[in-house]
Amino acid sequence: MSRIQANLILLVAAAIWGSTFVVQHVSMDVIGPMSFTSARFFLGFLVVLPLALREWKKKKALTKEKPFLAITTKDLVLMGIIGVILFTATIIQQYGIIHTTVTNAGFLTALYVPMVPLLGLIIFRKKPHWITWVAIACSFSGTTLISGVDSSLQLGYGDALILTSTIFWGLHVLLVGLVASRTSMPLTLAAVQFAVSAIIATFFALAMETITLEILKSAFWFIAYAGILSVGIAFTLQVVGQAHTQPADAALILSMETVFAAIAGALILGERLETNGIIGCALILSAILMVELLPKLIRKRRRFS
Repeated sequence: MSRIQANLILLVAAAIWGSTFVVQHVSMDVIGPMSFTSARFFLGFLVVLPLALREWKKKKALTKEKPFLAITTKDLVLMGIIGVILFTATIIQQYGIIHTTVTNAGFLTALYVPMVPLLGLIIFRKKPHWITWVAIACSFSGTTLISGVDSSLQLGYGDALILTSTIFWGLHVLLVGLVASRTSMPLTLAAVQFAVSAIIATFFALAMETITLEILKSAFWFIAYAGILSVGIAFTLQVVGQAHTQPADAALILSMETVFAAIAGALILGERLETNGIIGCALILSAILMVELLPKLIRKRRRFS
């Protein structure tokens, strides 16, 4: 797969995720967040499982001649950890969406892009470009505007939850890129992370919420959309795409889900942004472009100067 094809795949994933913000928001009227998360990840797991099994068989055939390609216990553990992180990010975001608008949720989630280099510094000791700190300041300025904070600079409850989820989304992007490229088994990674997320969500759903056949029937189309498209297809496209493109490209393209979320919120739910909110969105998108593109432009300028 070429880099351009991988980037187009990531763009499709971003479009699906952006529209899913509406589904996540509306579905909370008929089903609990844990039950919804459990059902969507279980359905996504079923969608990708046949492809993962086929990939596993091909991998086993290859390892007979090239033992160094075999998946290790460490890689399987990392896949499981990624599943835990995916569940954590998803459920925090899901609770946040209940208490904020689709537009706010979409744009605030985009803060995981500047978060990625910060987490890279903390975990992998990779020092980010100086422009990253400017982008982070720009991003948080945008969040205060889009969230309608008061004079005490306190974010709304839902907005604060969405912001918290960005830490886990950033960590998810980092680890997915690492494991997918290292194992060359993106579909297996997708299946494992979906299964782990579904199991954890099911445990909490049984303990915290009431699950009945009637509730599942009422939420069927919401679960089907989020499970088949958002989880089964979009998250799998993310894993496949990140195995064939650069982290900077992936983070930038996936952040386009914020734009698709705003469009979906306006077309379906009739949401509108005030002037301050529009300025805030512009600041967040500027930060995303800043942290991903400016370092490249500066390096190119120095190379040819």
